[in-house]
Formats: sequence, structure tokens, C-alpha cells
Amino acid sequence: MKIYIILVRGINVGGKNKVPMADLRKCLEELGFPNVSTYIASGNVILKSDKHADEIKAQIEEALPKSFKLDNELIKVLVLTRKQFQAVIDNKPEGFGEQPEKYHSDVIFLMGITPEEALSVFVPREGVDRIWPGDGVIYSQRLSAQRTKSRLNKIMATPVYKSMTIRNWNTTTALLKLLEM
Repeated sequence: MKIYIILVRGINVGGKNKVPMADLRKCLEELGFPNVSTYIASGNVILKSDKHADEIKAQIEEALPKSFKLDNELIKVLVLTRKQFQAVIDNKPEGFGEQPEKYHSDVIFLMGITPEEALSVFVPREGVDRIWPGDGVIYSQRLSAQRTKSRLNKIMATPVYKSMTIRNWNTTTALLKLLEM
């Protein structure tokens, strides 16, 4: 069996699409996935399966609206292998995430779009925001002292945003540590 990281987009954000993690675990176990674990309430799941990633994605995306009362059905699921997830961390820009007291660092995981398509909606503010394309991700860093001037939130008003899910660097690295246990 392969270990997968599942990132669910659009649950438990701003009081919408409330999905308790215990209920999410139960839902996934009922779909036949053994040893499901979750990490914090933002839709991070670790599970094992013999199925292909595309099959897991389709199965979870179909089950969520049937199992939970969702405010909208724009829930998307990203399924990554351990190797793919490790590569996100290994291939980060130099220094990225290494000064949490100075910068807010996020990984923007892309779902069915290329980094080039995603970059088209970013308008970084000079001296505040920095972005770097990666393999299936955009790395985003904001100067903490000026985060209210960041333009990162502007991407949320674009149609492309529906094909992204954001995890802060602490969550991203914590998920990798959970894979190692």
C-alpha cells in the first residue's frame, strides 16, 4: 500500500463547509481506507491505499457532498504521494520558511492548473510579497510586519483560485513529519 497526503480544499474556512475531522476520518474509513489520520481542521489527511491517486480523488470528491452539509460544492481534493509531497519541501526556494519570525510562508498547491496559469493572477507588492513557481505549487512569502499590505488575498477573487489550496509552511512540514512516523 502507498501512503498518500490528501489536501481537501474549501472545508472549515471562515465558518463555512464545517467538517469535523473525526467525521471526515469516519467517512474515509467507510470508503474502505484503513488507518486514516487527520492533521488540524483544515482538511489534511494521511491514508494508505492500493488505489491510484485519481481514483482516490474521485471517490473522496463524490463522498464529501453526500456525507456532509456543505455550503457549496466547490470542494476539491488533491492527492499526493509521499514522494510528491517530499519534493515540495525539498525543492523550496533557498531560505523559504526559514525565518518564521520575519515572514509568513505558504505553499499554494495547484489542482489541475499549471504554475504558469496560477502565476497570472498574482500581483506581488514590491517589498512585501514574493512568489516562486514550483512543481505543482507556488511558494508565497509575505513580510510579517507588512502583511496587511500583502496582495496575496487578491487571488481569492479570481476564478483560478478555485484550483488552489493553501497550507502554511508549518503545516506543510508537520505533515511530512507525520509521514515519517
